[in-house]
Amino acid sequence: MSKPEESGADHDWGRLAITERDEGVRISVQVRPRSSRSAVVGVREGALDVALTAPPVDGAANAELVKLLARALDVRQSDVQIALGASGRSKVVSVRGLRETEARKRLAGAKR
Repeated sequence: MSKPEESGADHDWGRLAITERDEGVRISVQVRPRSSRSAVVGVREGALDVALTAPPVDGAANAELVKLLARALDVRQSDVQIALGASGRSKVVSVRGLRETEARKRLAGAKR
C-alpha cells in the first residue's frame, strides 16, 4: 500500500518538466504566494511546486521566486529569469549555466 502524498505534491523528480537548451534549462514552476514560509515543496503535475511568503503584488513574489531558485540551484540571481507567466501562478523559469540532470539533483536536495 502506498503512503499518502504530502500536501498533494508528487515527489517523483523525474516527472518535473525541465527543458535543456544551449544556454541552460527551463523549468515549469507552480507558485503558491502568501505561504507561511518560502520553500521548494516538491513536484506537482510536472511543475516545481514552490511556496513563497511574498504576495503577488508589484513583482514581490517574482523577486522572491528568483532569489529562492538561485539559492536552491546554487547559481547567481542574474542567471535566473522568469521566461513566461510573470503575472500568473504557473511560470516557466530560465536558468543559465545548468544542465538538466544537475538541476534535478540540486532541486531535489533543496526540497524541505
